[in-house]
Amino acid sequence: MIKSVLSRILALMLCLALLTAPAASAQQEELRRYSAAFDDTFDTIITLIGYAQDQDAYAQDYAEVYRIFVEYHRLFDAYHTYDGIENLCSVNQKAGQAPVEIDQKLYDFLAWCLEREAEFGTEQTNIALGAVLQLWHSYREAGIDHPDQAELPPMDELQEASKHTDISDVILDPETMTVYFADPELQLDFGAVAKGYTAQMAANYLAGSDMPCFILNAGGNVCAGHRKPDTGALWGVGIQDPDGVTGNDLFDTIFAADKAVVTSGDYQRFYVVDGQRYAHLISPDTLMPADNFRGVTVVADDSGLCDFLSTYLFIADYETGSSLVESLPGVEALWILPDRTCRYSEGMGAYLKSAGATNK
Repeated sequence: MIKSVLSRILALMLCLALLTAPAASAQQEELRRYSAAFDDTFDTIITLIGYAQDQDAYAQDYAEVYRIFVEYHRLFDAYHTYDGIENLCSVNQKAGQAPVEIDQKLYDFLAWCLEREAEFGTEQTNIALGAVLQLWHSYREAGIDHPDQAELPPMDELQEASKHTDISDVILDPETMTVYFADPELQLDFGAVAKGYTAQMAANYLAGSDMPCFILNAGGNVCAGHRKPDTGALWGVGIQDPDGVTGNDLFDTIFAADKAVVTSGDYQRFYVVDGQRYAHLISPDTLMPADNFRGVTVVADDSGLCDFLSTYLFIADYETGSSLVESLPGVEALWILPDRTCRYSEGMGAYLKSAGATNK
């Protein structure tokens, strides 16, 4: 896949949107807007819009962003193994029998997840919930493929799987760079944080590149770089309407720069059983899809943290979630309730179009 990056980029460049506008300095006058996308990682379309000196400069940064997503997609893939690396799939297969030596990047990610779990003292975003989530995944995929035969996972099977979800059974050894499962039936699942974490790795690269004015959208995980150089405007990030028909219908818009914006909702990954919709975000308490909200959007400096928190806030009740958000400096959130009303944290209004914020 990596070897084909250049050919993919050349093909995509034929479709680049090129815009120019007056700027405040000679350097900014040279910057032009480019856009391209790929769709072969994380089962989503990933779009990068950026202001670069020329097409070649954009292509170079786009290629590195693509490489980062491919690398982390392979590391976080729960269903396939790859030659030469120990990834999530192979760890789930082996770590219950003996410690598995892993790549530095995968080790750092696991350590980051364990630190967030300890920091927030919650199981709502539990990467060790894999045994439960795999059951739901199997039934959801079968229900999507054969809607007339769609079923819910049996509760007794979910309860049995939930006995093997203790994150303290995930043992990391920094000396040997290994991971081991004290419970041989434990399984990891990175779905709650993988895209957001990867998007932040790409954003970190772009922030230090020659193209720091960018917006990266990884299927609802958005990283906005510096303000647009041609106008000085902020980036607009749409919050999808949960009941939208086209997928482009917006509930609200967030204006931001040098921020991450991540939304978790019930309106994209779901299936229907006996006329009722069941989303993919599963409560570890009930072992059923959480239904307190239609969507939760988080704004913060780090996309990985936003992804982690949006899952937590979607599953937790509003009182618990809002208390957590108010305790975290630089973190804001918006909740869309089942009746389509919304609530948001004290500082969120500064970003929202509906509250008077603009992209100036």
